[in-house]
Amino acid sequence: MRIDGVFSGGGVKAYAFLGALERITANDYSFERVAGSSAGAIVAAFIAAGYQIQEMDDRLREMDAAKLLDPPKWTTLIPFSKWLNLYFHLGLNKGEKLENWIYQLLARKNVYTFGDLKPGYLKVVASDISIGKLVVIPDDLQRIYGINPANFPISKAVRMSAGFPYFFIPSKITGKTHNKSLIVDGGLLSNFPLWVFQDELRRDKRPILGMKLSDEPGQQEPHDVKNALDMFQALFSTMLNAHDARYISETDKKNILFIPVNHVATTDFSLTDASKDHLVKVGRERADEFLTYWPD
Repeated sequence: MRIDGVFSGGGVKAYAFLGALERITANDYSFERVAGSSAGAIVAAFIAAGYQIQEMDDRLREMDAAKLLDPPKWTTLIPFSKWLNLYFHLGLNKGEKLENWIYQLLARKNVYTFGDLKPGYLKVVASDISIGKLVVIPDDLQRIYGINPANFPISKAVRMSAGFPYFFIPSKITGKTHNKSLIVDGGLLSNFPLWVFQDELRRDKRPILGMKLSDEPGQQEPHDVKNALDMFQALFSTMLNAHDARYISETDKKNILFIPVNHVATTDFSLTDASKDHLVKVGRERADEFLTYWPD
């Protein structure tokens, strides 16, 4: 059966998607259109480019996430200078290695820009903090920035969507007025864009399967706030989930595969192989439970 897929953000927790996708494809479901925010945008882009689940698993397993971090060189030589970089450049890492890694993997499938995909088959959500708007790429590129979406690199769009605030330096994009907008993690405004494939009357062209890296609404564990860093993480987590929690209705919930992975930090780029295996296992088990009644 052909379905549409929507993937939430969640940083390195996205390894859980691999286990879930393994079971979904084993049950003869295949994706027609896909969308995602942040880490979910990475998974969606690979699916849209034609990666099979085993290929995706191989590429993500061989990737050393820590090597995708690229702080400016001078910040590694001068003590405490990374905090100056954070203050003046608004992030600790440039994000160039992340974008290049995505570019190289998409290039293996001869996919570079949105013009290389069927129209509407991939949607990436990002947040423009300069104009205070949620941006759906490629849909909003012409309207907001005057950019031809067919020529826009998918790797750049995904890097924008995965630009975790303060962790990565915001991406920049020039609009119609020639002013530069700062683009950050799509999860800031919609961490789970389940709405993106529904029309004004909420009629779906085909079943939409949402995959969210969290517990069901109302079942999340409370934040344990002991210091300022804990408070920042709790504040950001609250922002990530507030918009989407309000949107998810009881009807929508039956089409959402919730994968609780609270034991892993979003930006734990030193994740061990054992932790990756556990995330995959959780995704696989939750998908098996979900597919016993979906679609009903």
